[in-house]
Amino acid sequence: MTRLIRRRFLQQSSLAAAVSLAGTPRTWAGANERIRVGVIGLGIRGSQHIEAVSRFKDVEVAAVCDPDENRLSAGAAKVESRSGKKPSAFPDLRKILDDKTIDAVMIAACNHWHALATIWACQAGKHVYVEKPAMHNLFEGRKMIEAARKYNRIVAGGTQRRSSAMYRRAMQALHDGIIGDIYLGRWLINGARGSIGFKQPSDPPAWLHWDLWVGPARMEPYHANLVHYNWHWFWNFGNGEMGNNGPHSFDILRWGMRKRLPVKIYSAGGRFGYKDQAETPNTQIASLEFDDGTLMTCEIRGHHNNDEGGIWFYGSKGSATIGDGQFNVFLGRSKEPLPEPIAKESGGDHFRNFFDAIRAGDPKRLNADVEETVLSTALCELANISYRVGHSVVFDPKTETFPGDDAANRLLRREPREPYVVPEKV
Repeated sequence: MTRLIRRRFLQQSSLAAAVSLAGTPRTWAGANERIRVGVIGLGIRGSQHIEAVSRFKDVEVAAVCDPDENRLSAGAAKVESRSGKKPSAFPDLRKILDDKTIDAVMIAACNHWHALATIWACQAGKHVYVEKPAMHNLFEGRKMIEAARKYNRIVAGGTQRRSSAMYRRAMQALHDGIIGDIYLGRWLINGARGSIGFKQPSDPPAWLHWDLWVGPARMEPYHANLVHYNWHWFWNFGNGEMGNNGPHSFDILRWGMRKRLPVKIYSAGGRFGYKDQAETPNTQIASLEFDDGTLMTCEIRGHHNNDEGGIWFYGSKGSATIGDGQFNVFLGRSKEPLPEPIAKESGGDHFRNFFDAIRAGDPKRLNADVEETVLSTALCELANISYRVGHSVVFDPKTETFPGDDAANRLLRREPREPYVVPEKV
């Protein structure tokens, strides 16, 4: 994200075509050798990882990890039912990283674990697939990119639409100028969320390794609103709906508009309609301005809604919208789209792209290199910082700081908790 990181990326990318990756736990002897994978985090998304990998004859889930012993047992059983082989199973992800026969890890743990798990995996010589949001805060994102480049690992982000044939065709149409110069991108998410109520602190259940679950976050008492899903709505562990679903939509806007980081951000909102224990807003709007004056705006509606939603682009020749399986273009002031959707097709497998890049030893084969997912996540986190400090913020993309704004700068990273520390030097 900084100039130094970008320069390092370009230098290493120029070498990638000439040399394959070195230092992997095993050197690929041939097409029939299986890639051995460890899945970290065995909730809904981790289970989907297991199901996806089971389709590939050249990949096997050799290990699973979750600090919840119940999920750990269920995940191991799922692997065995699909493959006929019982995987190794650990509550501590470091046990997987110590296994030199594991080639790659797939991280579907809570947001606050994404960055450290990725960095540790790179240091251990593993390739990484990490779900969105790529990280919990901007400092962590920089360190993830640095680790991927320093250790020459294949690190893919979970912004899956970059592998979709439909989205790839749509983005190419935008880049070819079908609606002219794009000056505004917009997205709206209207998924309703109900009250989570209130849960009192208590002793962690016997099946949960609480210290491991908290990991790099600030230690706090256990309560049942954290484990499992509702941690999303607490700043110590999650990034609200903005960080939960926002990275996908911002990723499409950045891709179509060919943008990196904004210079001015304003966000407002609140938790409306009920009172509960959650901290993050269920209703939020944000505006992000880039150095050329172009804008991105977004809106989250988490309570009562109409059926509006989606992603829009506005240009000098017309507008376009993408979603529901098609990409529609409106030229001039017409309210009718072009007769045929520009991109209405299926195809593209994000997981397959990750494993193909590993086999090729070439990070340039990735459709969603970690830097892209980090940048898209960063837009969500910048919006959240503006919301949390209660005013618009000015951001310097070169230094990745808020000049003269101590309150905003304090939210760029978290206080470290030993031994789960995202290092200054990876």
